[in-house]
Amino acid sequence: MALRLSSKSKTCHYSGRVTPLVILSCMVAATGGILFGYDLGISGGVTSMEPFLEKFFPKVHAKMRGDSRNSNYCMFDSQLLTAFTSSLYIAGLFASLCASWVTHGFGRRRSMLLGGASFLAGAAVGGLALNIYMLIIGRILLGIGIGFTNQSVPLYLSELAPPRYRGLLNNAFEVFVGLGVLFANLINYGTQKIHSDWSWRTSLLLALVPAASLTLGTLFLPETPNSLLQRNENLQEAAEILKKMRGTADVQDELNDMIAAANISKTVRHPFHTIMQRKYRPQLVMAIAIPFFQQATGINVITFYAPVIFRIIGLGESSSLMSTAITGVAGTGTVIVAMMMVDKFGRRALFLIGGVQMIVAHVMVGAIMLTQLGDSGGMSRAYAYMVLALSCAFVAGFGLSWGPLGWLVPSEIFPLEIRSVGQSIVVAVGLLFAFILAQALLTMLCHLKSGVFFFFGGWVLVMTIFVYLLLPETKNQPIEQMDRVWREHWFWKKVITDAEERRNMDATDIVTNSHL
Repeated sequence: MALRLSSKSKTCHYSGRVTPLVILSCMVAATGGILFGYDLGISGGVTSMEPFLEKFFPKVHAKMRGDSRNSNYCMFDSQLLTAFTSSLYIAGLFASLCASWVTHGFGRRRSMLLGGASFLAGAAVGGLALNIYMLIIGRILLGIGIGFTNQSVPLYLSELAPPRYRGLLNNAFEVFVGLGVLFANLINYGTQKIHSDWSWRTSLLLALVPAASLTLGTLFLPETPNSLLQRNENLQEAAEILKKMRGTADVQDELNDMIAAANISKTVRHPFHTIMQRKYRPQLVMAIAIPFFQQATGINVITFYAPVIFRIIGLGESSSLMSTAITGVAGTGTVIVAMMMVDKFGRRALFLIGGVQMIVAHVMVGAIMLTQLGDSGGMSRAYAYMVLALSCAFVAGFGLSWGPLGWLVPSEIFPLEIRSVGQSIVVAVGLLFAFILAQALLTMLCHLKSGVFFFFGGWVLVMTIFVYLLLPETKNQPIEQMDRVWREHWFWKKVITDAEERRNMDATDIVTNSHL
């Protein structure tokens, strides 16, 4: 039977406010976003540093130095180089599936703690790497950290936040992702001036700072009341935490909804099997489609390989890293704007506005590179700066829409009984396609050349249409009453109704047969 919880209005609000404890807890948890962003941004920068390439990827270094003739677009095409980047994501994919079990059985807090510890180990091994094997082992450990934190942090933020501020507080994760990318770009710009092994080593080792902050900070965080109730922990403890989080003793309505959801959750023995049921079809589709589309925007073209792209179009090492930092500022700024707007204007509006902006940017960058950049040589500085400006426009569109909302929407749509496994699917799908794109992107760039931007622009058009037709608005909905949005949507209500009618018919047949 589908979960139905009482409400007095379509956008029922519980008592309480955003307390300093909620803000502090969310900021510590969202530090996992800084680590994710830092690891995304740092790899693109270090792979454009000559001491790093000379030590680990001498063939790529020879191509870049002009020791052999090569197309502009094929200069960095190396499966070993992409393995360095993509190993992070394949490790994170498998770790996220394990994280579902840990998050469900032991709590959101312990899952974040394991992620932080793995980040610490990965940063140390990678920064002190003596050969390619140590380098990739370090990336794998970082990937395990990403798998655990990306699975648990969005859930922690959504469960802790009051419903009407959930978008604002949950988007702190993506703001911190953007800050992590920005910090990585600025650090890369500074360390590349060292002109020795310590340029890339310093960049990789500085990940220890946010990793230590997350690990130590998590030790002092409270567990979410939802998780305590789901794991049969002390009801009184859950009530006390909820009172502290909401700043009021009047939390009985919200607590009752949490208890009802937890009771249903305890009846679920096999959550991976449960989420496949037809009544959860809308959530399952979104758990797969949203992280896939988030990667299909082409954001990895900018985040992973922006310095490489800027080197291709003729900017020097220092200029390319500074240009990447500029795009990071644009992305982080618009994420903050989205944070302020998401609970007022809703998720759908931001998805659509950002989608149109990204389509225009992709098409224009592709057109400039098609007409101005040949297989050898570069383009004029004026056109190079146009590409930089359009890259900023693209990153800003992503920061307004698929960046923060790609994490927010999945974290708020799952009922408690499938919440951990649903978030694991979201993270696993996202990391799977991040791995595929990271592994394939330089080869795609080599073969498709400027067409790679038209390729991603086409996907952004598809996902914008998908949002317009199939994604219901979720703003201001209490997380334990989210099933309402699917029952009122023009398409998904048919799917859910058909599932309920089928179960009722089966139940009737069983009763009839028992009387025969």
